[in-house]
Amino acid sequence: MAIYFLGWELEVLEERVRLIERRLERRTLRDTQNPYELPRSEFMDIFRLSPELSMDLTNNLRPFLKRDRNSGIPVEIQVLVAVYFYAKGSYQRATGDHFDLNVSQPSVSRCLHAVTDAINNTLLRKWVKFPMTLLERNNAREEFNNAPQPFEGAIGAIDCTFINILAPKVHEEAFVNHHGNHSLNVQAVVSPKLKILNINARYPGARNDSYIWSTSPIRRAMEYHYNNGERHTWLIGDSGYPLEPWLMTPLPHYREGTRQFKYTIKHCKARNVVERFFGVFKSVWRCLSYQRVLMYSPDMAGKIVNACAVLHNMRIYYRVPVEEEYIDNWINDDYGVRHLEDNEMNGERWT
Repeated sequence: MAIYFLGWELEVLEERVRLIERRLERRTLRDTQNPYELPRSEFMDIFRLSPELSMDLTNNLRPFLKRDRNSGIPVEIQVLVAVYFYAKGSYQRATGDHFDLNVSQPSVSRCLHAVTDAINNTLLRKWVKFPMTLLERNNAREEFNNAPQPFEGAIGAIDCTFINILAPKVHEEAFVNHHGNHSLNVQAVVSPKLKILNINARYPGARNDSYIWSTSPIRRAMEYHYNNGERHTWLIGDSGYPLEPWLMTPLPHYREGTRQFKYTIKHCKARNVVERFFGVFKSVWRCLSYQRVLMYSPDMAGKIVNACAVLHNMRIYYRVPVEEEYIDNWINDDYGVRHLEDNEMNGERWT
């Protein structure tokens, strides 16, 4: 009996030694690999950020991610682990096994939570801002006036999209959308240049767009400026939203050639920018793609959406090009615009 017990103890000890050796191997590989030495095009293809943008992001987050232990994962790798997860939408173990990262699955989880929280707490309000001052709103109107599909008086296009998540344990039924999937219903306001002016990832998938709008701080801001005498300033949304003095929606069922018909055509073409934004947003940050599921609590999933929104605006500021293969082509072609127009002409909610 004692011999069998000693043999079992020996096997346990050998397994512990193998785990320690594996940990040391990972650390050695991580220390010898430097993702910033990759060719620029390959780095941008993997992480969706330019090396300069990635380093600036790291420096902004460094005070919140730096650890006391010298043997801890470097801040640069922590940030790249999270960004790689956002870009590829893969599982944590697959993320850690990437040849340039070499971290364990528990370490990927800690990096993802730490980086996501740091971006939400320190960068979200800086990089995602709705135009509130007179100068900002004038600039926003001017941008829409000069857009390829102009719409006079508009300062942003608004719509919602579903981000699939794992079924939560609490109030699971509230997150089932009309497609039968568990999701968040994320509201976004964007400019003609696809810059995010506001992102709201707090609501479950069962909430419709008009309800989210009715409780949105953005609606209160638009109403506040209207009550203070501001006119001819509005957002443009689809038929899922109510028509309000500060929110323009299509006017369906009017005959061709009427003023209402021409207005709706112009409205649909201008509002198509938000549909194109969702195509670009989900194609660059694949963790948000319809084919993927964020396997986190609704609160954490919302934070991931916010983090991707920050990185999206940073990409625009740093002029990181959007490769054509990242974009869902159907949203950019003429058929997408015509399909959008036909549905809104008939008073249908286009998704």
